[in-house]
Amino acid sequence: MSAGEMHVLFFGDSHTLGVGDPSGLGWVGRVVAASHAGGVPLVAYNLGIRRETSQDVLRRWQCEAEARSYPVATKVVFAVGANDTTEEDGVLRVEQGDSVETLATLLRQSDAAGLPALVVGPAPVGDDRQMDRISGLSDRFAGLCSQMGMPFVDVAVRLRQSETWREEIAATDEAHPAAAGYEELARVVLDGGWLDWVGANGRDVPGWVR
Repeated sequence: MSAGEMHVLFFGDSHTLGVGDPSGLGWVGRVVAASHAGGVPLVAYNLGIRRETSQDVLRRWQCEAEARSYPVATKVVFAVGANDTTEEDGVLRVEQGDSVETLATLLRQSDAAGLPALVVGPAPVGDDRQMDRISGLSDRFAGLCSQMGMPFVDVAVRLRQSETWREEIAATDEAHPAAAGYEELARVVLDGGWLDWVGANGRDVPGWVR
């Protein structure tokens, strides 16, 4: 382990995993690269699983975090919610109020474990009705994080306005972009205070960050 090393555990779904990105970087790989360029030798654990809801993450995150426990500074990112808003047989996979309570539990648990947390809100999809549900859930996540004093990055608003994001998800399955879309998502996360959160000095970051 190098001096000043930091570990960050990323929990989420297929967007966290970077599904659809032919570069294999997704948004997680890009913000990790920016962190290194900013002076933070960050070790990232991408623990995204496709189709997972917030409740799925709640069931597994503590065990997986403990398995990756090292005597170094460690933080955790929760990027959940999009799958909660999916309808299956006319029923939401997770009701909005339950999603909010689940996120609150995740944040209480991470705080109790001494792991500073950051929340990345759910990303847009092509279906308008589901997108309205995602926007509403993102707003409620933002309110909860403000109430609990936790950092929150709203990606739904900016990505819904992004032509690149819209075009790339429309070309696939209406949910997952290619490389340029994930670069857009990474830029939103970085603009949301990522470098400050990991303690980067901001020098010599990749050009696309600016």
